[in-house]
Amino acid sequence: MARRTPVTIAVVAALAVALGLLVPRAVASQRAQRDMIATWIAPGPPELGFGSAGQAGVAAVSVNFAGDFLGWAMLDRTTGNAVGHNLEQTSSTESMIKAWLVADFLRRAAENQVTPTPDELDKAREAIKWSDDNAAEDLYVANGGNQSVQRMISTCAMTDTTVYDNWWSRTQMSPLDAVRLGECLMNGKAAGPVWTQWLLGEMRAVAGGTAPTEQQETRGGGRWGIIDGVPASEVDSVAIKNGWTAYGSDNNWHLNCLAVSDNWAMSVMMRYPSEKGLDYGAEICATVARQLLA
Repeated sequence: MARRTPVTIAVVAALAVALGLLVPRAVASQRAQRDMIATWIAPGPPELGFGSAGQAGVAAVSVNFAGDFLGWAMLDRTTGNAVGHNLEQTSSTESMIKAWLVADFLRRAAENQVTPTPDELDKAREAIKWSDDNAAEDLYVANGGNQSVQRMISTCAMTDTTVYDNWWSRTQMSPLDAVRLGECLMNGKAAGPVWTQWLLGEMRAVAGGTAPTEQQETRGGGRWGIIDGVPASEVDSVAIKNGWTAYGSDNNWHLNCLAVSDNWAMSVMMRYPSEKGLDYGAEICATVARQLLA
């Protein structure tokens, strides 16, 4: 499929969606062969909310993006309302799902009154801080493989996510479900009362950047994206987990950013031509965040 024609997205979202409702879309999918302007206007407040009913929110985001897919979501954790673009369309999670794999392993250990070994905790830490694939794979297998992803879907009340058989990084997730994951991590449902603060601490300590010297075949620096668009006064309190893989099968980067704070959760998900590099996607995430948090 051709994915080389620039797509300009100018999004004005006056949409407070209830996390659990079907979200209307002005544009069902992006086509790389034509320019599109997606404008969403909500006629009034939603009837229901993820938490309590809230007022319609307004978020304006304008991004020049050349690629196959771009979606984002932002959840106001105080009202339970969200705004976004391509909220229910899915893409592969890549390493973003590692936050769940670690949370699931630690929660289940506590539920079974088992203390993780130093080696297991090292794997959990490496899967988050340096996005280590081998460490994540070990946790995924220990969690029961597909069963772990199924637990994520049910525990975090996801509606768009689907399992990819025995391949955690290819789990299909929407931007809306990604902020549900963020909420699940922050409210303690994911990792449980014993390990939530430990996990969030590791997510706040994610290290490394996009430089080639910090990117290896099975691990790499992941401190970029949304975090670069967060006001300096809030950076230390924000927990993040990104996912990024350059696919040979479609010649696209599959890149995702997830960030959560006390007040909000945000996700940006995209696919774009591989030759644009990692920095391109990282800056798209930061650009969306700067505008949403302005």
